[in-house]
Amino acid sequence: MENTLPTISEQLKLFFQSPIFMACFCSWFGAQFIKTAINLCYGRVKSFKQLIELMLVKTGGMPSSHSALVTSLATAVGIRNGLHSDIFFVAAVLWAVVIRDAFGVRRSNGISIKRINEIAAELSEKSVTQTYKPLKEVNGHKPMEVVCGCLLGLFVALGFTMLK
Repeated sequence: MENTLPTISEQLKLFFQSPIFMACFCSWFGAQFIKTAINLCYGRVKSFKQLIELMLVKTGGMPSSHSALVTSLATAVGIRNGLHSDIFFVAAVLWAVVIRDAFGVRRSNGISIKRINEIAAELSEKSVTQTYKPLKEVNGHKPMEVVCGCLLGLFVALGFTMLK
């Protein structure tokens, strides 16, 4: 019996050429690139290490790369598989969770941690407490950052799925 399954390398090639993968990757990378360019223009990047971190791993800022990625995913899946499909429903629920998190939970946590760090620093200066190691401030997004990320993801997904 002849093996009809594609080889691992053929499967990987198909995966990376998928319009859904390309839309997701390009929307995420595009958002990170725009975010990095904005920070470069405002002189917020002080080293090559900061540049690489901002380009690849930093969260927060304009536009939201999380929002761009999940919007691109939901849009591309909806176009390719139909809005009635089970997989679109899964992508839409994931979109809703990530967008809600970007707007609310992460932003609230970031604001709270920033204030905790300020209070702890004041207490440490007054020798009320021992030296305090600040908590990492994870920034959520402002509404416009999320909206811009969603628009970027939408247009990138439309581009990749309408071309095929």
